[in-house]
Amino acid sequence: MTRRLKQLLWIIFLFQSSAALAEKYWVSFTDKSGVEFDPHTYFSERTIEQRLAQGLSLGDSLDFPVSEKYIAVVSTHCDSLSYSSRWLNGIAIYSSPERVALIQQLSFVSDIREMQGQATAASFNADKKDLDKMDRALLHYQTDRLGGKDFTAHQINGKGIRIAVFDVGFKEADKNDAFKKLRDEKRIIATYDFIGKKEDVYVSHWHGTATLSCVAGELDSIKIGLATGAEILLARTEMISRETLFEEECWLAAAEWADKNGANIINSSLGYTNKRYFNSQMDGRQSLIAKAATIAAAKGILVVNSAGNDGNSNWHFIDTPGDADSVLTVGGTDPGSDIHVYFSSFGPTSDGRLKPNVSAPGQVICAGAKGMKEAFGTSFSSPLVAGFAACAWQANRSLSNMQLFREIEKSGHLYPYFDYAHGYGIPQARHFIDTSKAIEPTFDFVIVNDQIKVVLREKFSYALDEASMGYDARRNLYYKVQDKNGKIKSYQVMLAAKKEILNLQAQDFSAGDEVTIHFEGYTSSFDIPSIESEEIK
Repeated sequence: MTRRLKQLLWIIFLFQSSAALAEKYWVSFTDKSGVEFDPHTYFSERTIEQRLAQGLSLGDSLDFPVSEKYIAVVSTHCDSLSYSSRWLNGIAIYSSPERVALIQQLSFVSDIREMQGQATAASFNADKKDLDKMDRALLHYQTDRLGGKDFTAHQINGKGIRIAVFDVGFKEADKNDAFKKLRDEKRIIATYDFIGKKEDVYVSHWHGTATLSCVAGELDSIKIGLATGAEILLARTEMISRETLFEEECWLAAAEWADKNGANIINSSLGYTNKRYFNSQMDGRQSLIAKAATIAAAKGILVVNSAGNDGNSNWHFIDTPGDADSVLTVGGTDPGSDIHVYFSSFGPTSDGRLKPNVSAPGQVICAGAKGMKEAFGTSFSSPLVAGFAACAWQANRSLSNMQLFREIEKSGHLYPYFDYAHGYGIPQARHFIDTSKAIEPTFDFVIVNDQIKVVLREKFSYALDEASMGYDARRNLYYKVQDKNGKIKSYQVMLAAKKEILNLQAQDFSAGDEVTIHFEGYTSSFDIPSIESEEIK
């Protein structure tokens, strides 16, 4: 062995040893003392206009840069630096535990936390395919089920709204025919790969291509997503092969970038689960990504996130950042049954808040790296709702992001009914177009001694008769029981196959329990102690 080869091997050994000792940490600073910030040079003109329109300050200290002096001092105690965050006033570093102990003693360091974990993209793979009759029916269904025809009839397509799509990569989206109109009209405003630190995002994987198509894609004049007139920002924030907490950093950096570039909506189809967190931590305040999403919402951005695909696993809870209170979290439904699809994650959050907020089809036809695909996952439910939100916002630009959030919940086909599988149901465009539609009662509570019967009204009792009258009957009846504190004790969905659909026994409930039923657009409740008459309508 030559002397030069020995030296090279020794250098490699030292490098590997250093890498093995270096771990990743998030360093938080106490303040931003001495930094300078000019919003008019940092933000795009669009962002400034949006901030002023929503009454948000241009001098918020959260937007001030991180102190370069603090970063410089920290850099002397670590192996390397990663992304810093204005919003969280900190930086990710690689360092040894011994050197981190020295950083902790610095007067301007408020906290240091170890970073680790794994993220999951909320989708299942699918192969390229030529679209047959059933595929085209599904393609129409995925937008029609949200009332897309109502938006189209009023020429609403998300125009004037800017949507940032965060994903693992947008392979071939710069060539796929589903985005020809988007490209020709130059509505892809900016792109950035936060993994590779470059502008080219048309790499890595088809997953982002698919989610983008469910926001704004169009094929042969058929809408894949509803926001076919929106402007788009594309950010690669995930790795497909080795997913660590670095992706949470990238998500945070992308959120600040999206805000800087005038985003109105963020769609994110990823989630962090038990590979990083315990369920007790799914309260919307623990994860880096939930904190980032919360700040993005405070900046006037509507953040839309998939619920996750863990509904049939031991970890069946909502993923973070879907646990954040100000994130519009979207569950998945089965196009065949129109109810919760088996893989969609369940709420509530660990502190008992409603999640998901709404739902949308979790089986779709979407764009892939080559042609079109059939795909499954709440990854696609989320962008369908993000595109819907762009149209809803175009219909009423006076709404703030959180007002829009609440209106989208109210537009759910189950509202005011909700549960931890469906949220308020599938958003409906009609809510933003025509609010005058009266709700017709479809059932009654009938009390006989200690029995509580749920009886369908005559018009809604017989599916064949309804079909002959042209009534589109889905026949799903939703039933839940809440305790006196409003916590859901149980819920289920059943097919309304007969007129007397439920026969409940009063002794099976506790004092203060409330039973709520939803059927064919109508919701009604009763309180167990209040049963005094023979019939409650």
